[in-house]
This record gives sequence, structure tokens and C-alpha cells, in this order.
Amino acid sequence: MHSKPHSNRIRPPLRRAAAGLAVALALAGCAVGPDFKTPALPKAADAPYTAAPLAERTVSAAGDRVGQSGASQRLINGQDLPAEWWKLFRSDALDQLIRAALERNPTLEAAQASLRQAEESYNAASGNLRDPAVNGQLGGSRQRAILSGSTPSEFNLYNASVSVSYTLDLFGGSRRQLEGLTAAVDYQRFQTEGAYQTLISNVVTAAVQEAALRGQLQATRELLQAQEAQLAIIRKQVELGAHPRAVELTQGTLVAQTRAQIPPLEKALDQTRHQLAALAGRFPGEGGLPEFRLESLNLPTELPVSLPSELARQRPDIRASEALLHQASANVGVATANQYPQITLSGSYGDQHTVLKGVDVGNTLWNIGAGLTQPIFNGGALSAKRRAAEAAYQQAEAQYRATVLKAFQNVADSLRAIETDAAALKAQAEAETQARESLEVNTRQYKLGGISYLALLDAQRSYQQARIGLIQAQAARYADTAALFLALGGGWWHRPAAAG
Repeated sequence: MHSKPHSNRIRPPLRRAAAGLAVALALAGCAVGPDFKTPALPKAADAPYTAAPLAERTVSAAGDRVGQSGASQRLINGQDLPAEWWKLFRSDALDQLIRAALERNPTLEAAQASLRQAEESYNAASGNLRDPAVNGQLGGSRQRAILSGSTPSEFNLYNASVSVSYTLDLFGGSRRQLEGLTAAVDYQRFQTEGAYQTLISNVVTAAVQEAALRGQLQATRELLQAQEAQLAIIRKQVELGAHPRAVELTQGTLVAQTRAQIPPLEKALDQTRHQLAALAGRFPGEGGLPEFRLESLNLPTELPVSLPSELARQRPDIRASEALLHQASANVGVATANQYPQITLSGSYGDQHTVLKGVDVGNTLWNIGAGLTQPIFNGGALSAKRRAAEAAYQQAEAQYRATVLKAFQNVADSLRAIETDAAALKAQAEAETQARESLEVNTRQYKLGGISYLALLDAQRSYQQARIGLIQAQAARYADTAALFLALGGGWWHRPAAAG
């Protein structure tokens, strides 16, 4: 009579295996280290951008030379920027130049390539960290064996095998690494978006600068022409004895001073043109760039202004800083997981054939194994690395707060500039009008002998300064508008191909 094996001899090992598998599966669902959460902005971030309330509309400026640049601008709170915000300037030449820059600018291309590199780095690492490593091996060799008391014999040895290994991610170290790599991709994506918006803003600003320099250069040349004509009249009067020689010298000095202002303006204009060419991915000598004048640009009269609570999700630099913070958080998890045991499962299966004098002896080989690695003593290196990762997270958190503060400062500065520069243009337009009228009156009186030459000279200088100041004030309004659009994030989230 044969008794059946006692069931208790089988069940305990099965129970232990089942319990171990359950523990492994349970641990596989968790990851040590902090779970990242988007930092909450302080309540102060919901307050208005500026301490003093902003007017809903800016003041307007009128004058013969002001044109559309003196229009009133209305702030529309809570409205998003369009993706192609530069079109609000209604300049076909500007639109074409920006599109060319987006296609050919090497800095933007480099940022896009860095993004692709980060994405492929993630793809390469994700396969190694998530999936088992499977390798095939095929080999053949000719060998010679000499056994004691026998003649040497030669034989061929062939083997083919497949090996599999996998490290159980019990404490989430691999998942934290993938989390950090994902954050690195996000960082590069927002860096690319920041480069995109910066490029557009630089093109707009350079175009406005060119228009301002052209205006200043034209005004200076017109003033020089008028002063040279006046000098010719004074010389004749000196020859006739109507004026002393000192008057001619004084007027000649004024002409020389005005003429000396032209070369620096020409140099600045050429350099701005060179900058525009470089931004568009061209060499300065290629030519073909459009020319910009203040009259060819239109000042946007309605300015969308995002809510303060939405700014952190719209600024590429804030999102990039947040991605760095996320990566630092994941690195803390990796450093923590490295302090726990690691279990590696491995196995292989293959055939081995020995061919000796026409005899083929085949063997099937396989093995299954598991290994456990437990840090025991490393001089405190793992703990120090975890503390270093925590310090790096604190650093990234402080940098994130600094980036947010800087972003809100940029918007506040731009909004105040929009308001104050509109008032400055109005005042400058009035000053230019009065200076021009004063010059006309003084010129007539001087011809009639009613005022001295020094009075006319003062009127000429005042008008020259007012004319240049008016052009600079006009350009400031266009530049302020572009700066505000950039400070608010540029509307990138409305583009189909934008970073999510």
C-alpha cells in the first residue's frame, strides 16, 4: 500500500512563492521618493500685475508727424494672445521676414535638434529600463583536445543561445529615471518654444529699431539741409557787412555738429540691418531684406492681457523651470531607490553541437537564475547622494520661484511702459508741434530783423531735439507692445505644433 505524498510538503513552497510574487507585484506598483506636483503659486500671484491700477486705455497723441503711432491702446484683461501676434502690426514685410527667420535661423534649428536629441535619449533609455534585455549569441570554433594516454583529437564546437535578463523595478528606481528623462524632454521642449518666441520678438524689435533710425536719419538730414541753407544766407550777409564774422562761425559750428550726428546713425542703421539678416539666417551681404519705416507699421489698438493666474502656464521659461524641478524631484526618487535591494532575473536557452570525426553530439542547455544585490557598506555614499539630490531639488525650487517673480516683473514693466510711453509720446508730440511753430515764427522775425540770431539758433536747436525725441517716442510704443506680447508668453499654446 502506497500512501500519497503529504500535501503539506508541497503547499508551503507554493505558498511562499505566491506570497513572494504578491509582495513583488505590490512593490512594483509603488516608487520611493517624492511624487511631483506642480508648485502652487502664492495668493499674491492672483493680484493685479501692478500695485497701482492701470487705466483701461492709454492716452492718444495727435500731431502732423505722429500718425497712427499716437493711437490709444485698450487693455483687454483675460483675453489670450493669438499665436501669430506679430500680425497685429499689420506689416506684410514684417510677416514675411519673421516667416523666413523661423525657417532659416540656425539658433532655432539648434534648439529643435536638441529637442529631438532629448526625445531619442528618452526612447533609448525607456527600452532598457522597462523591457527585458534579450540577446542572441551564435558562435563556432575549432578546438583540439589532448587527453592523458590518448592521441590528440580535433573537433568543431558550435553553439547558439538566447539569453534574457530583467531587473525588477521593486522600488521604482527605473520609473523615476524615466520620469526624469520625460521631464528633461519637457524642459527642452519649452526651451525650444522660448527660442521661438525670442526670435520673433528680436525680429520685431530690430525692425522697429531700423524704422526709428531711418526716421532719425531722415530728420537729421533735413535739419542739416535747412541749416546749410541758413549758413549760405548768413555768409552773404557777412560779406555785405550785415553780420559780424562770429555769426557765421556760430552757424558753421551748428552745421558741423549736426553733420557729425549722421555717421553714428548710419552705422547703427547698418548694424541693425546686419542683425536682421543674421536673425533671418542670411549673410549681411546677401541683401534682399525689406526696409522698415515707422509709417509702414501699425500700432495694435487692442492689447490682450492674460490673467495673472494663467501666466505660469503660458510662459515658456516658467514651464522649462518647472520641468527642471520635476527632473530634480525624480532624481531624489532614483537616489532613494538605489539604497534598496535590486533583484535581477535571468535565463538562457541554447544548443551546443560538438562535431568529432563525423559524429555530431548535440546538447540543449538552459538555465534560470535570480540575483539579489543589497547595498551593505559604501562609506555613506548612497545617503550622501540622496542628500545631494534633495539639495538639488531645493535649488531648482528656488530657481523656479525666481523665474516666476521675474516673469511677473516683466509683465508689470511692460504694462507700465505701455501706459507711460503713451503719455510720453503725447507730451513729445506737443513739444514737437510747439518747437516747430516757434521755429517758423522766429525764422520770420529774424528775416524782418525782429530778433537776434542767437534767438533763432536756440529755436533751431529746440526743434531738432524735439523732432528726434518724437521719433524715439514713436518707436518706444511699438517696442513696448512687442515686449508685452513676449512677456505674456507669445500665445504659443494656440499653435497646432506647439509644445503641450
